[in-house]
Amino acid sequence: MIETELPAERVDLLQALRQHRFFLRNTARELTDQQAAERSTVSELCVGGLIKHVTHCERDWVDFIVNGPAAMGSADDPGAYERHAQSFQMLPGETLAGILAAYDEAARRTDEIVATLPDLDAGQPLPEAPWFEPGARWSARRVLLHIIAETSQHAGHADIIREAIDGAKSMG
Repeated sequence: MIETELPAERVDLLQALRQHRFFLRNTARELTDQQAAERSTVSELCVGGLIKHVTHCERDWVDFIVNGPAAMGSADDPGAYERHAQSFQMLPGETLAGILAAYDEAARRTDEIVATLPDLDAGQPLPEAPWFEPGARWSARRVLLHIIAETSQHAGHADIIREAIDGAKSMG
């Protein structure tokens, strides 16, 4: 679908998401795999890990839009915490190119879902978890706003980490 054929709200959501994706991806420009995995601040975060984490978040939340709370897994899953922690890391054998390719694929799928979803008001109940209000539901629109916020927040983190690596900034 050509974006100009989309309702203005969907165009706005996609443009906002693309802008923040650009800022996040831009933090990785010209980095080696070693630099992308570098923890340049006191935190555990690295540029490649942040892009990997945002990819997982975007993929999982879009799966939630399409498939409901079962797509999010269970808070009781004993491996969930470890998988979440590893989503912020570049693990042995992972490359920045591979992480960026996975991000591009998640972005392509999200853009397609936003363009073709019948109703942004359609909602799903959030999975039961201590970090969600019991009985809460999120519309597809609310999920997309969350993905935009997540991408924006982590683009800022990545910018700080990148600047500590070599002085480069996302903007400026």
